[in-house]
Amino acid sequence: MTRDLTEGNPLKLVVSFALPLLFGVLFQQFYSFVDTAIVGRYLGADKLAAVGATGSVNFLVIGLCLGLCSGFAIPIAQAFGAKDDQRVRKTVWHAVVLSAVMGIVFGVAATLLCKPLLRLMNTPEEILDASAAYISIIFAAIPCCVLYNMAGGILRALGDSRTPVLFLVLASLVNIALDLFLILVCGMGVAGAAIATAVSQLVSGIGCVIVMIRRFPILHLTREDRRFSFPLARKMLGIGLPMGLQFSITAIGSVMVQWSVNGLGVDAVAAVSAAGKLSMFFACVFDALSSTMATFAGQNIGARKLDRVRQGLRAASLLGIVYCLAALGVVLLFARPLLGLFVDRASEHVTEMGVRYLIINASCYIPLLFVNIVRLCIQGMGFTRVAMIAGIFEMVARTAVALFVVPVAGFTGACFANPAAWLMADLFLIPCYFHVMRNLKMRLMPDTADYQRRTRHLRAVA
Repeated sequence: MTRDLTEGNPLKLVVSFALPLLFGVLFQQFYSFVDTAIVGRYLGADKLAAVGATGSVNFLVIGLCLGLCSGFAIPIAQAFGAKDDQRVRKTVWHAVVLSAVMGIVFGVAATLLCKPLLRLMNTPEEILDASAAYISIIFAAIPCCVLYNMAGGILRALGDSRTPVLFLVLASLVNIALDLFLILVCGMGVAGAAIATAVSQLVSGIGCVIVMIRRFPILHLTREDRRFSFPLARKMLGIGLPMGLQFSITAIGSVMVQWSVNGLGVDAVAAVSAAGKLSMFFACVFDALSSTMATFAGQNIGARKLDRVRQGLRAASLLGIVYCLAALGVVLLFARPLLGLFVDRASEHVTEMGVRYLIINASCYIPLLFVNIVRLCIQGMGFTRVAMIAGIFEMVARTAVALFVVPVAGFTGACFANPAAWLMADLFLIPCYFHVMRNLKMRLMPDTADYQRRTRHLRAVA
């Protein structure tokens, strides 16, 4: 069930690997859609705003955990690409142990701090209690989230992008059923939506673990594989922590934007919540392509095939640009009816703001594409600290918009926060990619003409 991405046509491999990932991300967004649609249409705009107001702080904490899981999967992909089965097993074991510890620590800390964080974000008082009820359950279930993402990351690192999707489909169905039961039948409100999400993540995570144990002989651990190595753990944390911090640093900017939007009133919060969900749906393709590039780059760097990394990124860019143009056309034609899935007809002002937000963001999907695929490509090659700096650029751009643009331009200014962040990140990432490729070319292929030319120059200077 493993899959070697170091051989074969890069375009075909990118497409075949990304498609299952795309279905997985779509289903993940689908049951997130169900949460939002049921809350918005059956509980009202204030409860929709309560859930939406937690989005940035949710990303701040959950993003740190997801970044760690993604980072731990990179050395697994590199070991698999190098055909080193023992190193694969030892790395998987350390990834599991580190993820379990981090998941428990983050879950406890975030649950205790959720209400103070919401107050710091200027959450409107009328929705504060509902927001806290929702996000405290999400944070308490962080170990469930880590379980799925770590198991799915391991499977993808070994070339299996289908199994995580199958269990995500099952999880989405469980989530829908629980949403309807807990919210409409049991009357649990936003807490019911949070419980449904947590249980769904637990189901998908357990399913992935069962498959890993039963169907992947390469993961059958020996006593030697389970011997904990502090040097290996430090190395993995050196990869995982920068990726986690990148998510959190990026989220700080989102928190600042959310803080500024919260100050514009409940209607603005509801509009960003609904339009943000739709925008995340359209971004599913970018998530699938970026995850593909992380695994593709990781395996091929492990196999010392630098040219294939370049070919894979070119293929992902071509596919992504075509999609960006198509997505913009869909948004221009159907933004209003799509927002109608989340906002009832009585909230016309919310719909108008949501349309404006969605169109402005969709117009800048090409910069978002490159933020995703170039950053994950760099991370897949092992340069996670470099990619983290892109998160700082995003944070600075969003914070600047929140502090200086929104007070002047109001809601329209907030609509430009994401595009500004994507453009700033690209200004750093694209030159950085070429710099990383030059360095790797010298390191992995020291017999190249460029290396020889530099060597002659250094000798002349000496």
